[in-house]
Amino acid sequence: MTENHLHIIAFDVPYPANYGGVIDVFYRVKALTEAGVKVHLHCFEYGRGEQEVLKRCYEVKYYKRDTSFVKQLSLTPFIVNSRRSEALVQDLLKDDYPILCEGLHTTAVLLDKRLKNRKIYVRAHNVEHDYYKGLGDSEKFGWKKFFYLVEAWKLRRYEPILHKAAGIFAISQQDADYFSKKYGKVTLVPGFNSADSVCSETGRGEYVLYHGNLSVKENETAAKWLIENVFAELDLHCIVAGLDPSDKLAKLAEKHSNVTLMPNPDDAEMIDLLRQAQVNIMVTNQPTGLKLKLLNALYNGRFCLVNSDMVKGTSLENLCVVADESEQMISEIKRLMEEDFTEDDIEERDAQMRQLYDNESNARKIVEAISFSS
Repeated sequence: MTENHLHIIAFDVPYPANYGGVIDVFYRVKALTEAGVKVHLHCFEYGRGEQEVLKRCYEVKYYKRDTSFVKQLSLTPFIVNSRRSEALVQDLLKDDYPILCEGLHTTAVLLDKRLKNRKIYVRAHNVEHDYYKGLGDSEKFGWKKFFYLVEAWKLRRYEPILHKAAGIFAISQQDADYFSKKYGKVTLVPGFNSADSVCSETGRGEYVLYHGNLSVKENETAAKWLIENVFAELDLHCIVAGLDPSDKLAKLAEKHSNVTLMPNPDDAEMIDLLRQAQVNIMVTNQPTGLKLKLLNALYNGRFCLVNSDMVKGTSLENLCVVADESEQMISEIKRLMEEDFTEDDIEERDAQMRQLYDNESNARKIVEAISFSS
């Protein structure tokens, strides 16, 4: 029997699987390995270190990401230019196996003439120039705003590199439509996640939870907006949890006696927070890609209250309560706090999630789309 070998180039070390992008990468690697694919994992390392659990892959290699200022002095987007690696190219040249690039971030290999005859696929996590423009628009002034808006321009200019890809794996229907219209060769493969089935608890919880990587401006902005416009108007315990919250966010939370900030919960603590909450609330102003925090909440939590942009293009609207105005969110939270989450709710959610977000079937889509023969 022929072995299927696949190089996967990750933009970061995908463990711990504790923020959106690496959750998708880690559980895809796991699902592909369980499907019999010999995964050669290549990780750009810039702070997370080497991880023992990744040795389950057929092979794992690490490369330092060069985030020096000089890498910004190029028309190539910084997220791409900072991940150029001659050592990576040399490792890829040792065989003829297909390559899967995680995000535009790792597609510098598409620019390398030495790899022009290789089958190189791209997992599109977002329409990146839209995502970075959104980051820029959320900044009020200063260097960060300038960086994000320039990066958005560079990414829009760079994106046609996808014409060179053998195929694109889009994470949402909305993104699939976008990439298909421009480049063709698109397969819709929804986000991979930690759950095989819905593990929500019945009954009622006692608090409202917002969670996310709080070091990301989009999530910090959402947390601040919720504290000031929703949580402040509730006589309920509200928790904000996630990675590396800023001092500004901590000080804002301290001003409200009903708001608790929980920095850097580990995986087990995060799952417990999701399961014990009565309402998991999630908002975004970026209707791109798929918000993996939404999957996490649907698999583990009770009621999910979201704004329209959070579920756009996901086919998950009917599993959530959708509200866009703060007054409507406040009203829905008060209503949901009085309702039991039932076995029927769990069964309905589980059936739909299995149709769209089953790791095993989504890994099979990738295996079927990739040309493994030389």
